[in-house]
Amino acid sequence: MIDIDTIFFDVDGTLVDATRDISIAMNRALVEMGLPERPHDEIVSYIGTGVRYLVGSSMGLDDEALIDRGVRLYSEYYIRHPADHTIIYPNVVSTLEYFSAKKKYILTNRYSRFADAMLRAIGLRQFFISIIGGDDETCLKPSAGVFDQPAQRVEFDRRRAMIIGDMAVDVETGKNTGIKTCWVSYGLGKPEEVKKLNPDYIIDDMGELKKIIKQ
Repeated sequence: MIDIDTIFFDVDGTLVDATRDISIAMNRALVEMGLPERPHDEIVSYIGTGVRYLVGSSMGLDDEALIDRGVRLYSEYYIRHPADHTIIYPNVVSTLEYFSAKKKYILTNRYSRFADAMLRAIGLRQFFISIIGGDDETCLKPSAGVFDQPAQRVEFDRRRAMIIGDMAVDVETGKNTGIKTCWVSYGLGKPEEVKKLNPDYIIDDMGELKKIIKQ
């Protein structure tokens, strides 16, 4: 077992399955703009690399002004319905409670206010010191710079830190930052993309973290 004192958790595909709420909000925005709705699975494939990418890809357009409007409409709906259908993955709550003494943060490419609203709605917000979100679309995971954004800067010992996520960008972020990486196999990530990055640990259930990190 390893001695870790700071843990960074991704959200979507790691702690929760929020795909239905995201796709509903995205399709509401598309309808509002007079654009065709997209299949759920297509929208899900755009999750993980920032809100603007999600909206622009779902719209199928590269007009920045229209994307701005799409982001606004998506945001307005999602912030009112952040967790109508969101499901917490098995053993997430018990694991967060087990590691109550650890410094825990959310590290996501979502806008921080979206993650905050969703986590509060499902009762998980109190487990985390703060949320490092994708508010600056020019500085997202997998950049190591996400930890140094002025508004969200976090000081931590990289020798005693770990990132836990379900996608390649999470493992890449850990590698770029020089911290331990743990991939959860049950999320949105593509195994063939993640495994070639050689994450330090692979788990099939969040509860398995208790066998890796010392309490």
